[in-house]
Amino acid sequence: MNRVEGGVTAPKGYRAAGTAAGIKPGSTKRDCALIASDVQASVAGAFTTNQFKAAPVLWCAEVCAGGRAQAAFINSGNANACTGEQGCDDARTTAEWVGRGLGVAPDEVCVCSTGVIGVPLPMDRIEHGVQSCLEALSTTGGAEAAEAIMTTDTVPKEAAVEVVLGQGTVRLGAIAKGAGMIAPNLATMVCVITTDAAIGPGPLANLLRAAVSESFNRICVDNDTSTNDTVLCLANGQADVSSLAPGTDDFDQFGRALTALCQDMAKRLVRDGEGATKFVEIEVSGAQSDADAGQIARSIATSQLCKTAFFGQDPNWGRFACAAGYAGIPFAPDAFALWVEDVQLVKNGRAADYEEAAAAACMRKSEFCIRVRVGDGPGAAVFWTSDLSHDYVTINADYRT
Repeated sequence: MNRVEGGVTAPKGYRAAGTAAGIKPGSTKRDCALIASDVQASVAGAFTTNQFKAAPVLWCAEVCAGGRAQAAFINSGNANACTGEQGCDDARTTAEWVGRGLGVAPDEVCVCSTGVIGVPLPMDRIEHGVQSCLEALSTTGGAEAAEAIMTTDTVPKEAAVEVVLGQGTVRLGAIAKGAGMIAPNLATMVCVITTDAAIGPGPLANLLRAAVSESFNRICVDNDTSTNDTVLCLANGQADVSSLAPGTDDFDQFGRALTALCQDMAKRLVRDGEGATKFVEIEVSGAQSDADAGQIARSIATSQLCKTAFFGQDPNWGRFACAAGYAGIPFAPDAFALWVEDVQLVKNGRAADYEEAAAAACMRKSEFCIRVRVGDGPGAAVFWTSDLSHDYVTINADYRT
């Protein structure tokens, strides 16, 4: 798997655009993005578990249930969430405008929104955004699309890879946004993935579900699960490769590439977490199952006390042990061990013989790892989190104003 340039337009048969429609009054930033396939594609999606699912989430879920799509339109600055029937009508109208411009059915157009909750979409500006995106579609427009979906993000997030399979080469590209409201069960995040591989909607959905489980459901910035979280994957089959079938080496290799790309994008979300100064990897081993290890890792990663210790660069291992202990997974305390990087802080459930200065030096790095062992079982898992800083409070205290 090799990195290539181009983001969502790196695979064959895709165009993209990002334009400014003034979704937020007075703003001149790009706030509308369109990704379009030259041909009908298989589509799969993963969505928020929040009970207040935004209108575009409900729309996208219907499109993905049909298994075929040809475009995805995303606006930032307004979530179109908690907007009732009007919100659903507006999502459909947006799909109709895009579909009319591309010559495809509305139910082959995914629609995503991100931004402030509870405010109806300014449909005159959305219409302008759709039209300007249609006019600007380009095979080099991936970067502009990545910029247009940003909200509190400080950097655009895009990536693309090329994968050599047994029968030929395929590409995958992605753009994502997210910096706050990032928690497991999808993080406020949106990700659109494109590929020129040929794969049916059902197998694509299975691969995407597995990839999301190992990526976007293993990150945390602030423990909040948004109303709008969406991951979409389009597969248009424009590479000169036969359809990928489950049970084959090529199918498995493609699945690994999809997971790796999703993990890359997920880590970018955490690194750009609102107010974040640290990127922390939590590794747990020795549990009875991977699921048990994941629950312990998640407990440490989402603990506010652990996250403030990360910010303070304080190797206060008692907080990390405490969070592991209340994760709801049984383990023997005297089997518990913990390291910051290569400095062991805990052995057999008690303080190890270590130098505080060495541990603190590890936590002064912008990126470091907390390793935990809870026994001798086969279960292991990784989770990625950020610290909790003063700036996070500042950013979110006046988000709307």
